[in-house]
Formats: sequence, structure tokens, C-alpha cells
Amino acid sequence: MIPESFFTWEQLATYGGATVATMLFVQFTKGLPGIKSIPTRLWAYIVAAALMILATVFTVPITPGVIVLTLINAAVVAMASCGEYDTLHSLKK
Repeated sequence: MIPESFFTWEQLATYGGATVATMLFVQFTKGLPGIKSIPTRLWAYIVAAALMILATVFTVPITPGVIVLTLINAAVVAMASCGEYDTLHSLKK
């Protein structure tokens, strides 16, 4: 990912891009009414799945297998994005 540019669909379809975008989106939205009551890790999975499905739709032909793999990969991305935030937050202390 080129730091001087905004996200592209191709970047969001990668592990790194999806993880960073998920972490940012979750952190900016987890306190909103209606979302505040959803556990953060579940919200991270929902965000990761939505971002990755959209990125997949815009970058590769969609098949049932691709969707299943995207949903599995979204769990990995959600766990990583929560871990990144926890690590950064603990370093700040």
C-alpha cells in the first residue's frame, strides 16, 4: 500500500489494507448510538466482512467459494484489527 494515496479496492482486498481500514472504521464508529450496544469484536467482524465483500465484488468474479473464503478471511482481519488497536493502545499508556 502506498502511504501517499487513499485506499483502492485492490488494497482493501489485501490482508493489510482490510485490517487497517477495519480498525479505523471500527474505532470511529463503535461509540455511535445503536452500534455502542454491539460487542466491539462482533462489530469488527461485521465491518471486516462488509469491506472485504465490497472489495471482492469490485476486484474479482464472485462465486460461492469466493464469498465463503471472504467471510472466513474477515474473521482473521477482525481479530487482527482488534489486536492492532489493543497493542497501540497499550503502547500509548
